[in-house]
Amino acid sequence: MTDSIQVQLRKGALDLCVLAVLSRGESYGYEIASTLVAAVGMGEGTIYPLMRRMQNDGLVATRIVESSNGPPRKYYRLTPLGGTIFEAHRRDWLFFAGAVDKLLEDLP
Repeated sequence: MTDSIQVQLRKGALDLCVLAVLSRGESYGYEIASTLVAAVGMGEGTIYPLMRRMQNDGLVATRIVESSNGPPRKYYRLTPLGGTIFEAHRRDWLFFAGAVDKLLEDLP
């Protein structure tokens, strides 16, 4: 049961995590995936469908950058809408996490 809870928590927070990474600046897919694997254990295969959805929803914009030592890279950045959504989700998360922490602290 613990594994199931962890998976659901990760899935629920993944959008916020991606937006948080991009709030720090533009990044390419593999870099975003590596950051999330290290931070919250999300697999790389989960990131690309999410990035496509975020692009379709207008939360991120992309640009292709040619690379001298490999294939071109697609860089992602927050759009103004993405920044607004990130700030709203961040406030919601902090409120929710604080409430859960308070409940857990009050246990005997």
